[in-house]
Amino acid sequence: MFGSHLSIAGDMCNALREAEKLGLDTVQVFTKNQQQWAAKPLSAQQIADWKSEIKRLKWSGPAKGVSHASYLINLASPDDTLWKKSIDLMRDEIERCEQLEIPYLVHHPGAFTTSTLADGIARIAAAYKILFASTSGYRTVSCLEGTAGGGSTIGGAFEHLRDLRAAIISSTGLPDRIGFCLDTCHLHAAGNDMSTRAAADATLKRFDQMCGLSHLHVMHLNDSKGTLGSKLDRHMHIGEGECAANSLADSGFTAVVNHPHCARIPKILETPKDGDCNGTPWDTVNLARLRSLLHSSPIPPMIVTKPAPTPKPAKAPNPTPKATPKTTKKPAAKVTAKVTKKTTKPAASKPAKRASK
Repeated sequence: MFGSHLSIAGDMCNALREAEKLGLDTVQVFTKNQQQWAAKPLSAQQIADWKSEIKRLKWSGPAKGVSHASYLINLASPDDTLWKKSIDLMRDEIERCEQLEIPYLVHHPGAFTTSTLADGIARIAAAYKILFASTSGYRTVSCLEGTAGGGSTIGGAFEHLRDLRAAIISSTGLPDRIGFCLDTCHLHAAGNDMSTRAAADATLKRFDQMCGLSHLHVMHLNDSKGTLGSKLDRHMHIGEGECAANSLADSGFTAVVNHPHCARIPKILETPKDGDCNGTPWDTVNLARLRSLLHSSPIPPMIVTKPAPTPKPAKAPNPTPKATPKTTKKPAAKVTAKVTKKTTKPAASKPAKRASK
């Protein structure tokens, strides 16, 4: 199940029409301008149109789409003002997904900045206690995205993701509403080898043992400009980076697309959109490269193991500030496309550096 992050500029359904044109199986979108704290609520017509297009495309279950939350959100922040604003915005993101029947909402865990990792995890768990209490009964699953591990960001190590999900479950009692998203570029940059098929197989097995593949609902498929453990978050076109060090056929992508669990979940391209490859859209090129790897000596079925016991989650900071009441949203500026942070020259030459995600 392959998709790409596409623009909703002009009309949310434009992303669905573009996905159909590209021959995708699903799509990832921002449901609002991701650079704005507030957004105009979705209209009844927008919601109806989106659902109608999804029905026309015959997308069901996991294929009904993925949303990526705003990069402004930092639920791990020790700053009370930013933390409260992040909760308000995250609540809005969850509500929009629920209205559109988008099953998965991906977001970066956040950065603990001037505090500690333990404090950051506790802060996120406290935020989710508020979020899930105010969205009781919602079906959208929040997916914690693994990061490249730079600075004080949470999520580069599998231990972070394991402990964070455990803390959220302890805080909310709702395990079915919290899962994971892994990004192949982030995995490699964080030190989880994705350079070859065998290495990626071992990485996925280790993730299964620590976090549980049954909780992995979305994957982002991007090649990595950064070397193993570099912490560099620079996405490249499939087969043109460190995740295909030997060859595309013996790359981490071959392991992922033929994996028995990963085959059933949305796998989203977040590769550069600038220009094209000899007149062909890059999404078309990258999709063709991925599909060429399917059924290439499939990896034997992997037993989904029970994750290793997790330590007791960190206690929430005391006292925990109360979140602000839900604010009245102001109309947002014209919705823009997701800004890709990595740029690439045509296939004949080396890809250029792109800004981090």
